[in-house]
Amino acid sequence: MNPRYQKLYGNHGEFTMLNLNPRQQQILERIQSVGELKITDLKQQFDVTDMTIRRDLEKLELTGDVRRTFGGVVWIGKDIALQIRSEVMLEEKIRIGKKAAQCIQSGESIFIDGGSTTLQLARSLQAMTDITVVTNALNVAYELQHKQIPVILTGGMLREATSSLVGPITSQILSTMVFDRIFLGASGFTLEHGFSNTNLYEAEIKRLAVKQSKEAYIVMDHTKLGKKVLFSFAEVKQVQHLIIDEPDSQTMLEECREAGMNVIMC
Repeated sequence: MNPRYQKLYGNHGEFTMLNLNPRQQQILERIQSVGELKITDLKQQFDVTDMTIRRDLEKLELTGDVRRTFGGVVWIGKDIALQIRSEVMLEEKIRIGKKAAQCIQSGESIFIDGGSTTLQLARSLQAMTDITVVTNALNVAYELQHKQIPVILTGGMLREATSSLVGPITSQILSTMVFDRIFLGASGFTLEHGFSNTNLYEAEIKRLAVKQSKEAYIVMDHTKLGKKVLFSFAEVKQVQHLIIDEPDSQTMLEECREAGMNVIMC
């Protein structure tokens, strides 16, 4: 994040800028990391008054990322628009998508969820590939519609921020299926919190997909390592494969290997 500004997503798709001072930016990043903070702790950390912290939290609530509570604040994780996320770490996501496509075998039934990295997987699949794809992502279905690959699009409630279908209808459909492989994106990953997502409804779909799969793949770029966002959807032991670009430090990835996860770097 820029140390002075936080982007806001407007009601009509515009992006405006909210000026944050360094303390407010630190508070925002801290909330994103731990999920919840208390006013008393923030007062002590920054050595300011109760009223100053309350004004800071009022301003941060305007970002849509946090919500004030009685005596504190929680992270609610407003998504950055999909078209904006798709441009971040693009080369790395393309490589991850190509590597993921190579893991799929003929005759398999797979699930691909929504996201900017899973979209690159869909783009990497060859036309007329002998597989069946189930997806809750409109952009993935759109990418595959001219490739003569059978696609089952789940029903559900549309989340505009990620072009994904979620909710009880989606869950009901997925609960009747079993997948050879699933490919999911993640907003964050720590060893103790597992793989996590900023949105409750999307996390529920990911959690169900993991349950219904023989092999689960997480596809994400290395900037998600060490980030703990609000809703965990899979523990390390529930994911067999992680496809990721090479980070500066591989300590966490080595610990994943020690836990039995197959880490594929590209």
